[in-house]
Amino acid sequence: MKFVTIKNEKGQWIGIVNDEGSHALPLQEVYEKMSGQKFFPSDMVEALLLGDQFFQEAEKTVQWVKDNKLESEFYLPLSTVELLAPIPRPAKNIFCVGKNYAEHAIEMGSKEDIPEHVMVFTKAPTTVTAHEQKILTHSELTEQLDYEGELAVVIGRKGKGIKREEALDYVFGYTIINDVTARDLQAKHKQFFIGKSLDTTCPMGPWIVHKSAIANPNGLDIKTTVNDEVRQDSNTENFIFPVEEVIAVLSQGMTLEPGDIIATGTPAGVGKGFKPPRFLKAGDTVEITVEGIGTLRNKVTD
Repeated sequence: MKFVTIKNEKGQWIGIVNDEGSHALPLQEVYEKMSGQKFFPSDMVEALLLGDQFFQEAEKTVQWVKDNKLESEFYLPLSTVELLAPIPRPAKNIFCVGKNYAEHAIEMGSKEDIPEHVMVFTKAPTTVTAHEQKILTHSELTEQLDYEGELAVVIGRKGKGIKREEALDYVFGYTIINDVTARDLQAKHKQFFIGKSLDTTCPMGPWIVHKSAIANPNGLDIKTTVNDEVRQDSNTENFIFPVEEVIAVLSQGMTLEPGDIIATGTPAGVGKGFKPPRFLKAGDTVEITVEGIGTLRNKVTD
């Protein structure tokens, strides 16, 4: 199932997108018709805090609509609503894994830059924006705005000291993130946070795909295009540190919570890796496609 956060004249709500990716089912509205009760909150993080019952009740609601042949009555065209990021405002910073593909580490430096241990930084929650929403150039601050297509993990269970072999049990699902980066700010401030945390520099979405639909997160094709030109083309099998290891390392001494987001790193082909570099400019359209999830698309705007 594909979980979305939607906004329309009735307010914000959580929905399920159909297989075609064209319509969304408003879970709470339908659940009330089905049961006469309230269950689903309007906030995705609050929903994830409900644990397994959230997914189970969502399944039950979708099945009720199907069994009663009510799809045309309840599913709303996505073109008639505003699609927000699946988690519009994360409760914490977004965890990001740096240099998790060897070829990307090399393009950013040399073979000596391939990390021996998981490298982690964060993006502020205020960076998040949605599918089809604009990425600001921040031209008054940076001349080196870059793209980074990434698979992102959404945590569904609270955990600390998680064993690698149990790590995927703590995952709710997967989405796509564009870890947009101001390279010159990175260099200027000698660290990642400011260059990674400008507003609109974390496009996320278009939805969260439940983990039941992704057999192996470490074997997914991932591709980034800029204006339809392929810039990044790889597979998550090329991770240096697979998803299970990243979760295990992050949880050592630090509690992971439902709604936490982990961006797993970007393949080779970022703008800075070209000679000369090919940074983003106003008018560019960036599309990131991850197998089994879909495509995240955003346009760069002054």
